[in-house]
Amino acid sequence: MRLFVSADLDPLAAAVRAVQAPFRDRPGLDPTDPEGVHVTLQFLGETDPARLDDVRSALAAAVDDAGVGPFTAEIGGYGVFPSLDDISVVWLGVRRGQAELTALHESVEARTTDLGFDPEDHAFTPHATVARMRDARPKTHVQEVVREREPDVGGIDIDEIRLTESTLTDTGPEYGTVARFPL
Repeated sequence: MRLFVSADLDPLAAAVRAVQAPFRDRPGLDPTDPEGVHVTLQFLGETDPARLDDVRSALAAAVDDAGVGPFTAEIGGYGVFPSLDDISVVWLGVRRGQAELTALHESVEARTTDLGFDPEDHAFTPHATVARMRDARPKTHVQEVVREREPDVGGIDIDEIRLTESTLTDTGPEYGTVARFPL
């Protein structure tokens, strides 16, 4: 099973679809499925299904450790990874709720690292991926959009995190919720 831990933003799918418009039908640029939009708290990767009970217990404890109750996240503004000169991912930022998402990430990472999962090798930046760039053809267009537009996607109440399975297909990843952990 290919797993990750997330705060799901699926109620914002219509708004995400709208802000993806500048990235549609561009060679070398693949918009993500707006129905699966989320903030990844930690990518666990390939996981033996026999470990699911341990992962569930760790995530329940992580939510308790984080001490984060339900909160509202405001999503908006474009960003890219790793930089505007070398774009591989286009994302939407988190304008409000960063502290809560960061606390959840740190707690999840601490508990899952104790289980032997690898910690992230970069600083945590709460974001929702909206497109992936396969080659440099759309680079100038993406740079212009990111520099000139500041979209507002809206707010969402976050009252749980999810353990999600990602199945890779020819048409992109398909997500399924394995477990939910109320805040």
